[in-house]
Amino acid sequence: MRRADREILAPSQIADVLRDCSVVRIAYADVQGLTIVPINFAYDYDLAQFEDPEREVTPAEFGDLALYMHSAHEGRKLDAIAAAGNALQVAFEMDCDEHLYMGRTPCTASSGFRSIVGTGVASVVEDVNEKSRIMSLLMKQRMNMPNVEFTPAQVKAVTVWKVVSRDFAGKWHPVPHGM
Repeated sequence: MRRADREILAPSQIADVLRDCSVVRIAYADVQGLTIVPINFAYDYDLAQFEDPEREVTPAEFGDLALYMHSAHEGRKLDAIAAAGNALQVAFEMDCDEHLYMGRTPCTASSGFRSIVGTGVASVVEDVNEKSRIMSLLMKQRMNMPNVEFTPAQVKAVTVWKVVSRDFAGKWHPVPHGM
């Protein structure tokens, strides 16, 4: 990262960004070319894997991150995942806390934000129990509705897919005091 002073290195801060972002953008290439899809998501990122989640580590030590999405049974992204043998290479980005601010001159205007960018592999989740768990996680994390249970028909009505990543980094650009 060019601006090492803005790099997020504590796993607990990565977890905070995941919690506070509501949309992830998934980019991939398919037979039609490059595309990017903004989509709501849930995630698994286990802070228990760290002896001290507040202690800074290198991004290579962040461990596994799983992002979960749901969609209709057909469409461009699902066609791309299928064409890739259920292992589509993707890039992703999420950001939150954007705040534009003016500097001393127009050329020094900037914005504050927190973000995570990375790469991973997208695949469709086939296991019915795992799909149900992920759908409940989506409701808990994005709708603040814990303990939602789904009927088998509801689980069958959507496709659940995930992106698993071991290659991601976080960035924090705070707004200067007084802005």
